Amino acid sequence: MAVSVPGYSPGFRKPPATLRLRRKRARSHRSAAAPGEQPEPAPRRAALAAGLLLRPFPAAGGGGGGGGPAAARRNPFARLDNRPPASAEPPDGPPGGRQEAQAAFVDSNQENDSLWEEKFPERTDVTELLQTPQVSFSESDTPSSESTELPVDWSIKTRLLFTSSQPFTWADHLKAQEEAQGVIQHCRATEVTLPQSIQDPRLSTQLRCAFQQSLIYWLHPAFPWLPLFPRIGADRKMAGKISPWSNDETLQHILMSDWSVSFTSLYNLLKTKLCPYFYVCTYQFTILFRAAGLAGNDVITALISPTTRGIREAMKNEGIEFSLPLIKENGHEKKKASGTSLGHGEEQVISDEDEDESFSWLEEMGVQDKIKKPDILSIKLRKEKHEVQMDHRPESVVLVKGMNTLTLLNFLINSKSLIASSGPQAGLPPTLLSPVAFRGATMQMLKARSVNVKTQAVSGYKDQFSLEITGPIMPHSLHSVTMLLRSSQNGSFSAGLYTHEPTAVFNICLPVNKVLDKETVLEELANCGLHPKTLDQLSQTPILGKSSLRHVEMNDYVYNWRS
Repeated sequence: MAVSVPGYSPGFRKPPATLRLRRKRARSHRSAAAPGEQPEPAPRRAALAAGLLLRPFPAAGGGGGGGGPAAARRNPFARLDNRPPASAEPPDGPPGGRQEAQAAFVDSNQENDSLWEEKFPERTDVTELLQTPQVSFSESDTPSSESTELPVDWSIKTRLLFTSSQPFTWADHLKAQEEAQGVIQHCRATEVTLPQSIQDPRLSTQLRCAFQQSLIYWLHPAFPWLPLFPRIGADRKMAGKISPWSNDETLQHILMSDWSVSFTSLYNLLKTKLCPYFYVCTYQFTILFRAAGLAGNDVITALISPTTRGIREAMKNEGIEFSLPLIKENGHEKKKASGTSLGHGEEQVISDEDEDESFSWLEEMGVQDKIKKPDILSIKLRKEKHEVQMDHRPESVVLVKGMNTLTLLNFLINSKSLIASSGPQAGLPPTLLSPVAFRGATMQMLKARSVNVKTQAVSGYKDQFSLEITGPIMPHSLHSVTMLLRSSQNGSFSAGLYTHEPTAVFNICLPVNKVLDKETVLEELANCGLHPKTLDQLSQTPILGKSSLRHVEMNDYVYNWRS
């Protein structure tokens, strides 16, 4: 006889008993709906009665067993577009809510991966990097048509990675005689012509000497313990380095005086067409000086990128006429941006006229005295807002042409903003880079090394040979190296090109007054120290715009490139 407990109701059922009753009713409904189906085995019924979660019995219907209610319940954290429909689930799928939560978690991870791939298409797997050791490209990159020559690229490269099915061992461990011969060939501007295909590159002394010749460039100033390129964003690399001139004004004056002599020497070589081009790399911007005849221009040109409003105002105050090739203006704004000859009085008249026009509607309404007019400074800042917004962007590139480049030379020599006043680069003159020798220059070599990597193939892994070149790689070096690899690798190789981004905008097509005769240009620049084929490429009109070469592939002596 059961003992009566106060407050206890005999009709109360504990939760496990309630769940067993529900499962029993569900089984009775299924048996009534499908009388021809076989009943579940006795052990399974006993396990279900005990409250255990079991997989549905195949013969008992699609949602049988204790997993019926749990399987019908939808995971609230799963996305509707990722969760498969209930009819598509197999009958033996996991019925429990825990398995559904795991599946939903996997689906959400897959969705996040797909979003990451859409936003950052350059993310690649490690095996893909081994298989194709090159830079990746976004969807906006477009391949070019096949061509036997590459388009001219005026940007400075920081790294080249060539890959080929044939080894690059010929580029390593040059003999002392080969190294000396390569230096002499560079100093004497010796023209080297290689055959279309070289059977054994390791035994070709001519190839190895020409490779040494193509790696040479000239630099000023030169401090072996300091990385002098790139200068933009180099504070972290220069931090902690010894710089005795940072707090010594006398030493700074000596360095700047020596730099001015070298800069003037380079410009004189450029003016007499004995130097094809050179770069001036400061901690804020980079300048490309090109001789007349290159890039389709009949006068000396200088491109400055990136610039700020302060630099442009300082150039305008010095009387330097310049233009912004990537900015389309109209009216007097174009005259002001081009820095042509608007005096202070003319600018004041223009600003007064604009101010009168902007507030004429207030006088018509008769409320001009009740509304406070903005001051002249606010009006000027509002008008020049678009100029400030393009600072440090590719659109801020400045073009200086003709005799104004000489005025720019004097401006740079006397400008105090050319040198950093604080930080790791304080007191250090800008870096001068040139393909030919000049006064005060130091001969430098690009670093080259060959590396063998394993790439995934159908039957396993195979050897992939690569050649890596690092340093300030100028346009003539890029063209010379590709000409050598055309012969040494039998017209089959690929390359990943890494660009110093502030210089990519140097590939824009500039307006020209007339079409130059190519033969005349090559004849006038014959003594500039470059190979005739390299000079012919540099005389072409740039077509890359604000981009630069990122990937080059040659098959059967035909180029395919991407920018």
